[in-house]
Amino acid sequence: TNIELSFKNEKTPFRPKEAAHTPSRISKDGGGNYSKALSIEQTDEEEGNFPDLHIPSSGEDDDGSESDGLIDDDSHNKHQPRPRHSTVCSNTSNFPSFRDDIKERGGWLIGLLFLQSCSSFIIQYNEGFLQSHMVIVQFLTMLVGAGGNAGNQASVRVIRGLAVGTLNERTLKPFLMQEVKMAFGLSALLGSTGFIRAALFRTPVGETIAVTASLCAIVAISVALGSTLPLAMKKVGIDPAHSSTTIQVLMDITGVLITVCVSSVVLSFKVFMHDEDSVGGEDEVR
Repeated sequence: TNIELSFKNEKTPFRPKEAAHTPSRISKDGGGNYSKALSIEQTDEEEGNFPDLHIPSSGEDDDGSESDGLIDDDSHNKHQPRPRHSTVCSNTSNFPSFRDDIKERGGWLIGLLFLQSCSSFIIQYNEGFLQSHMVIVQFLTMLVGAGGNAGNQASVRVIRGLAVGTLNERTLKPFLMQEVKMAFGLSALLGSTGFIRAALFRTPVGETIAVTASLCAIVAISVALGSTLPLAMKKVGIDPAHSSTTIQVLMDITGVLITVCVSSVVLSFKVFMHDEDSVGGEDEVR
């Protein structure tokens, strides 16, 4: 049963305002009077008693009209939660076959194996110099390894940036500028570490300076190559992932070449040659 409240104004007709919380029914009789009907549901809501919701049956629509009993698939499915499909595809057809994969990776590694033989040619060509300075040979593994590690670290950062999309045309220039600073910073840091290591093992002064200078040059060049090699590979259509293995081989060759060249220049000074001659003379006396 609805409770009707009627009020009348002869001069200015009543303009109803909607309730803030529930709608009201406004009706107008034949005499021009407005009546505002408050439903019993509104009264109950103000008192804190909420009526039961009316759920239409299968044959009744929301407005109370009878329907034909058929369910609209579009209106029914739009309220149903859609299942989330996993981003991980269980089908392995997206991966290359074992034959194609081993052909690509194996061929690349075999090519690098032959390329790495160039370092042995450099050692063989400078065999006389290295025999007279065996201390340089003892540090050769450390020098080559430091170059490979620094270059591989830089290439991995570039590959990751290309994969996630953070390295693009807009961020390429700031990234390369940062890598230039990183090359000088790491070369100074590792060079100081190499100098301390050589001094702790009581390495002669000439060889200590040669090892330190070689290490600084190797690290700087390796960071530069590691930062640009993946970009160059992508430019020519080669997978940038191969740069991590390629930089190791390139730094093996470049590291040996840099060590031999820098050591030859440093140890050619008369000060260091005098030290070697005195040591050789003491050995002959003994």
